[in-house]
Amino acid sequence: MKTNLIALHGCASTVVIECPEASAPLWRYWGPRLADDFVAGPDLQAARSTPSFSVDPAVPFTLFPTFGLGWFGHSALLAHRDGRDFAQGFTESVIDWTDPGRALMIKLRDPVAAIGVALTVRLHPDSDVLTISTTLINQGQTVLDVQWLAASTLPLPDDASTVRHYSGRHNAEFAEQTDPLGRGSWRRENRHGLTSHDCFPGAVVMAEGAGQHHGTAWGAQLAWSGNSAQQIEWLDDGRFQWQLGEWLAPGELRLEPGESYASPEVLATCSPAGLDGVAANFHAAVRARVSWPDRTMQPRPVLLNTWEGYYFDHDPARLMQLADAAAAIGVERFVLDDGWFHRRNDDTRALGDWRVDDTKYPDGLAPLARHVTSLGMQFGLWFEPEMVNPDSDLLRAHPDWAMRLAGRAPVLGRNQLVLDLARPEVSDYLFDAIGAILRDLPISYIKWDHNRDLAPAAGADGRASYHRQIEASYALFSRFRAAFPALEIESCAGGGGRIDAAIARHVHRFWTSDCIDALSRMQMQRGFLQFMPPELMGAHVGASPSHATGRALPLDFQAGVACQGHLGLEFDLLSLDPAQSATLAGWIRFYKQWRHLLHTQVWRGTAGDGLVWHAAGNAAEWLLFVFRPEPMQFRHAAPVRLPFTRPSLYTVREVGPAIEGATHHYDGTWLARAGLVVQPGKAHTVQIFHGEQA
Repeated sequence: MKTNLIALHGCASTVVIECPEASAPLWRYWGPRLADDFVAGPDLQAARSTPSFSVDPAVPFTLFPTFGLGWFGHSALLAHRDGRDFAQGFTESVIDWTDPGRALMIKLRDPVAAIGVALTVRLHPDSDVLTISTTLINQGQTVLDVQWLAASTLPLPDDASTVRHYSGRHNAEFAEQTDPLGRGSWRRENRHGLTSHDCFPGAVVMAEGAGQHHGTAWGAQLAWSGNSAQQIEWLDDGRFQWQLGEWLAPGELRLEPGESYASPEVLATCSPAGLDGVAANFHAAVRARVSWPDRTMQPRPVLLNTWEGYYFDHDPARLMQLADAAAAIGVERFVLDDGWFHRRNDDTRALGDWRVDDTKYPDGLAPLARHVTSLGMQFGLWFEPEMVNPDSDLLRAHPDWAMRLAGRAPVLGRNQLVLDLARPEVSDYLFDAIGAILRDLPISYIKWDHNRDLAPAAGADGRASYHRQIEASYALFSRFRAAFPALEIESCAGGGGRIDAAIARHVHRFWTSDCIDALSRMQMQRGFLQFMPPELMGAHVGASPSHATGRALPLDFQAGVACQGHLGLEFDLLSLDPAQSATLAGWIRFYKQWRHLLHTQVWRGTAGDGLVWHAAGNAAEWLLFVFRPEPMQFRHAAPVRLPFTRPSLYTVREVGPAIEGATHHYDGTWLARAGLVVQPGKAHTVQIFHGEQA
């Protein structure tokens, strides 16, 4: 291997960087694993001739391409000083191993434009996830205005053919989209101020012929909970460049002399095992980011949330009856949702007034909380710290605490304004008011909601404050975690509006969507699982008909879909008849029996006649769910091929809350190529199989 090449090797992928003198390093390779002693031939520029009608020499593709000096692809930086220094080029480069063989620090300097850039690059060998971030330093004597800074610029080969990404809306998140890549640009931007329901900050790129379980695929996601942008652009040599970073509002980022800006991290991975391979790598990386109380994830407890059962109609006696019913069927965590605090009878008032409503709860929340814990369940409570109603004691006392633009009418969303968390007095109030409740009650869990987009997001200085708001929210999360180290937090934003790898450092569960319709959830959960692990995916059994869609679905089907993630319930259990309660209790016992497999590696797939399957576990032992979303069209049920099985003998039996099927033996190659025969069934049914190496 030539000495001017640097290689980082994972289990199944390799990154190769070329290091020319007096220039930013070049991207040479990111793809399936190369041999440790690979030979790459001559330097890139030595192997190329200069094209006609080109700058001489042609500017190559670097880890940090810049505008104005001969690179005509999208720049990793768009910045200027009062209209000058708009072009940048690096003539000084220092590369150091910060973790030999695994992590690099690359320092670049442009003495003419007076800027410095520091790139951190790490390939985690246990997950094959590449983590990259970029810091920009203003080394000049005047202000540097920054329009765009890529957190990373990634290389994709010429056989990258499609990009799979996720759009959607409230109640319909993670809607799968697939676009072809060609001689042009593909771009997605989120300007909602939070991660958003309709523009997840990541995607998966697939090579020609790649699929769910096979072929080369590349994935990337921005670890950031605010505005974002990503772009894939065709390059002159047939490759593509993929940039991800924070989308910056006009004038939002101005660096004074000596100041720096650190981008969010990008998590990126390459897998030869298709979409599921990318998902498995991401799951390992996100799991490493989650900070569990006592450093260890406990089995994910079955949760009951009161929202769709009771909304704002809180009656302590009935809620205690609900707690009794929940404990009787095996629920382990009881979460009291919105409606418990002062004057909170609907969503038009009182948000921000974090004290218990003494009309609904004349003795406070302590009797309910202690009743819940006496039943052996954990007690959780809902908050929405970042928001405030105009009709609230808080805003009447502090009208300047809400984000507003001078001369503009306030923009309401769900009858709410946004509190400016970047103001220390606002964060102090929230920490003190909410902290007092957490200290007073046996609360081990909070659902942290965020029910509107940021518009406008202006700070006290009148400048755009999207970035400052996100950083202040992270600081508030960290403050609560430090003060209450045993506390677990659920991230919710009108359902799935704040799901990303950055907030995963602060929370322990994501509320996937406010839509609990199991058919809708099947597709949403498959999208979620492309980037996030199943134990973080809040998945509930809801009312039938669904409050979001009006569709009625069988309880068994709903429970089967909810078992794909962190199981919960969200409806009035007191409305169930004894047979329904017994059925639900059976599903809860089933989940507890198998959650050690459900919350490990997952595989997703489809089979003929509309079957959809989900498997969890490992190649030696797994649990397989086969769903029939629609009525059968074939005379016989289609076989289900299981590509994750090994070439050895398996015992397979059908299992379920009330099922213990006969044991059959299969060779793993048969299961992978011929498939498992399943029984015919009606629409909205599920069959479950346990497989284990004999």
